[in-house]
This record gives sequence, structure tokens and C-alpha cells, in this order.
Amino acid sequence: MEGKEQTVREINLLIPGPTPLPPEVRAAMARPMIDHRGPEFGQTLAAVLAGLQQIFQTTAPVLPFAASGTGGTEAAIVNVCSPGDRVLALTCGLFGERFAAVARAFGAEVIEESVEWGRGFDAATVEEALRRHRGIKAVLVTHNETSTGAANHLQEVADAVRPSGALLLVDAVSSLGALDLRMDAWGIDLVYTASQKALMGPPGAAFVAVGPRAWEAVSSSTMPKSYFSFARAREHLTHEAAYTPFTPAIPVVRALAVSVGMILREGLPARFAHHARLGRATRAGVEALGLRVLPDPAWASDALTAVRVPDGIDAGLLLRTLRVEHNVVLGGGMGPLAGKILRISHMGYVQEEQILAALGSLEQVLDRLGHRVTRGAAVEGAAAVLGG
Repeated sequence: MEGKEQTVREINLLIPGPTPLPPEVRAAMARPMIDHRGPEFGQTLAAVLAGLQQIFQTTAPVLPFAASGTGGTEAAIVNVCSPGDRVLALTCGLFGERFAAVARAFGAEVIEESVEWGRGFDAATVEEALRRHRGIKAVLVTHNETSTGAANHLQEVADAVRPSGALLLVDAVSSLGALDLRMDAWGIDLVYTASQKALMGPPGAAFVAVGPRAWEAVSSSTMPKSYFSFARAREHLTHEAAYTPFTPAIPVVRALAVSVGMILREGLPARFAHHARLGRATRAGVEALGLRVLPDPAWASDALTAVRVPDGIDAGLLLRTLRVEHNVVLGGGMGPLAGKILRISHMGYVQEEQILAALGSLEQVLDRLGHRVTRGAAVEGAAAVLGG
């Protein structure tokens, strides 16, 4: 209201993107606007892309686009494939299915190999699929499936794909910066990600790392492309200064200059260990409430935990009560899991205190809604992991 100050509540945001932002990142976004063709921006973007190469663990060029993660999906498909190419899509959740759908929309012959939601792909399953389906141009896989809380064993997948000669295209939108991903060492041809998840930035930017074999495919790709052209994007990049063919998301790039620097100063092993600890703590906490984690333990993600809602509990009411009365925002189920699970993100800048607070609130709301709990069990279970 005019004349009165309005208080903005700091929510405990534990959804799988956008994720919480460090204060320094928020401050970077508030700086005055600059010329997107000037030296300050060019040097900032070049530094961000060089830092991202270290997080992708690659020497391949990283191409920037003002887009969502799904923009990265489209860019990956249209630059590498041609209509009629046979593509093997490894799907174990909603975002793997989206990867397949984008390829199909642009005319690829998509063969879907699916496993039960809550599981991922092992080497044997991938090898068997490639034996059954000959002439595969590219294999599509989502590293971390946020719709189910399952993470594929990406190195195993890469090892299985390599002998076939097919290109391996990886959706790392929710995994880069949270889970180990060694693009060059594992022989992955193309990886894309987005700014608003484990990279601790705001939404608005997608990044694609393109390896040598993928660049060879770019030269012969005939799918339509304009805004997402890899060749056009690469023309504007040098080590000293980097620009974009079209107007970039300047505040997002500035924010990432800070967050990428934070990640690299901490070190990737420490970042991955942090996510693993929060993942173990979250699973211990929800299991202490008598809840079941959706994924098989072998596939449980360190970036996000998907939890089955108990029988007799209205998932929508549970999530609304957490949001309105406790200021805790969790994700709900998607697709066939709508109303059946809740999703607790622990990726990016999420802190231990946020997880403990959310578990305490979840315990209270479940108790009110009629699910029998042991008071204090969730926080104690998680704290035992965090204290170890």
C-alpha cells in the first residue's frame, strides 16, 4: 500500500529450480545496466564461459544462449541432428521424455528406451538397447531426473555408448555443479545446462558445451536453426572477450560471474560432497518420519529427494500448508506422479539449516493431517548425518 513499507518474506525455497541465490549473487544483479557490446560485458562473459569449462570439466567451447534449460535441449538437437536421423532416447522421467519429444518435433526418428520411474540406466541396459537398434546417430540422456529424484550413472552410460560410435548428448540442467560430470574424461560429446539450478544463478541462460565429434555433426546438420545456431554463437567468442549474436541476459551473466567464482573457489570435490551430505541427511530425515523415498537407493540423487506422500494425505493440501503457514516451498509431483510425491531440492546454495527447518515443518504438518510421527525424529535423523 502507498505510504507503507511492505515486508517481503524470505521463503525457504527448496524446489528444483529456481534455487536460492547467495547474497553476493543478488547484489551483482542490482548493478546498473551496461552495454552488451562493450568491453565490460565481453570480459565478464568470457570469464563466465572459462569458469564453466572447468565445471563441465572440458576444453570444449561453451556456448551461451538467453534461454531456459529447454532452450538448451532444442539447441542440442537442431545443431547436431538432421531429419530422419535415428536417435535413441533413454527415458526414466519427464525430462528425458521432453528431450525425446523435442527431437521428434524436429523430424528425428526417435526410439525410446524406458525404465521404471525412480530408476536409472546401467551399462548393460544401454548396451542391449544399442544392439537391438542399429544405425543410431545420437543417444539422449538426462543426467539428473528431477521429476523422480533419480540420477543416471552417467559414466556407465558413456562407457556403454562409446563403442557404438553414436554421439552422446547429455541434459545436465539440474546436475552441473551438483554431481560429478567429466565431459572430456568420460567421452561425452555434448552437454547443456541452465543458470538457475546448481550453478546458483537466476533463470535466463542456457549453456552448451560442444565436443569435437559433435562439431563434426554440426557441419552436416540440416535441421532448421537460427537463434540457436552453434556456428553463429561461436563466431562471437574469444578468450579475451565474448559476446552473443543477440541481446544477452546481462544481469544473469553478472550473477553467474559471482556464483561460478564461488563454486571454483570452493572446489568441485567439496561442492559434490556438500550435495551428497545434504542428500543423505534429507533421506534420513524423511525416512525417520515413516516416509518412503521414491528412487531405488542405487539411483537416489544428491541434488533432489523425491518422497512418496503417505496414503490418505492430500499432497496439494500438504504443500499449501507448508507454503502458507511455514513459508516452506517444496515441489510437487509431475506427470503420472502428480499428487503422489513431494520433491525436496538440496542443490545449489541450499544450506543445512534450510533442510532441518523444512523437515521440522514437514513433521508438524504431517502430524496435523493425521500421519503418525515421532516428534523431533526428522530433524534428529538429518542432524545425525550432518554432524558426522
